Amino acid sequence: MKKTLMIATVAATAMSAQFATAARDYISIVGSSTVYPFATVVAERFGKSTNYKTPKIESTGSGGGMKLFCQGVGISHPDITNASRRIKSSEFKMCQENGVKGIVEVLIGYDGIVIGNSSKAKQMKLTRKDIFLALAKQVPNPNGSETLVDNPYKTWKDVNPALPNTKIEVLGPPPTSGTRDAFQELALEGGCKKFDWIKAMKKKDKKQYKKICRTVREDGPYIEAGENDNLIVQKLNANKKALGIFGFSFLDQNADKIQGSMVDGKNPTFESIAEGSYPVSRPLYFYVKKDHVGTIPGMKEYLAEFTSEKAFGEEGYLSEKGMIPLGTPERAKVASDVKTLKNLAM
Repeated sequence: MKKTLMIATVAATAMSAQFATAARDYISIVGSSTVYPFATVVAERFGKSTNYKTPKIESTGSGGGMKLFCQGVGISHPDITNASRRIKSSEFKMCQENGVKGIVEVLIGYDGIVIGNSSKAKQMKLTRKDIFLALAKQVPNPNGSETLVDNPYKTWKDVNPALPNTKIEVLGPPPTSGTRDAFQELALEGGCKKFDWIKAMKKKDKKQYKKICRTVREDGPYIEAGENDNLIVQKLNANKKALGIFGFSFLDQNADKIQGSMVDGKNPTFESIAEGSYPVSRPLYFYVKKDHVGTIPGMKEYLAEFTSEKAFGEEGYLSEKGMIPLGTPERAKVASDVKTLKNLAM
């Protein structure tokens, strides 16, 4: 008993020492470029309506944010990381190994992943199968045999005779982006599964199946355009033949400049994403370092603002920015879990 008490005391002393050196007077947030605009709106309102400083937010991508978040506890590490996908088990493990034991997961809403182009160009009508064939590193052999070849397709017409005879040119996020992760899982793999013989691989060799279905080609048609979705929007304006991959909120905010492609017969709209009929949609999160709550000023209040009905509710100000709200029971559960700082278990 004495030994356990001593270990706990040493741990508590070490923790307080990490915060002792001039504790930060603002909340530090990193992570997803997709969640960034939502978090920024909340941070600005929080800064204006309370006596706390406006949180500082850095757009690092979901993967980059998780790395920073999981490096440790203390003022030199972020308090919150935004993510446009759920935390991976490998990231959770990294957090645990680095002393980030208490993590609160906050599901804030939904977002659609759009593959769009300039509103001055013709709208594309794609299927997930088209997207897979256009952008995967390896695709089924065009001769019809159940073998794979390096992607030979150069134009959209090569992929599908019903599509235009224009060069495949897609501006998209880098591997550190949650948008890229979700796009690979929902769009690429969604199209890959349309080939029964590849789908059957999942039971025999899941690792190989994932590699085939989620690996993006690297021979030119897919162009990494960084974490800044606004930059993709600008580039689409300059190049009417290119397509871009970005979150629905960016389409919503730039509807005068860009349009979303139809995917499997569905347009990316607020309604289609909310009802789940648009096939390329995903949940949005942020993760909180429990040890920083009560030490970094304003943490509890920021969490309360983000999960308030006026923010993430059906008529909340985040829905005005393009975020698709959770259903009423889901929101109530999230708000309750945040209030009690429920520990994430994986």
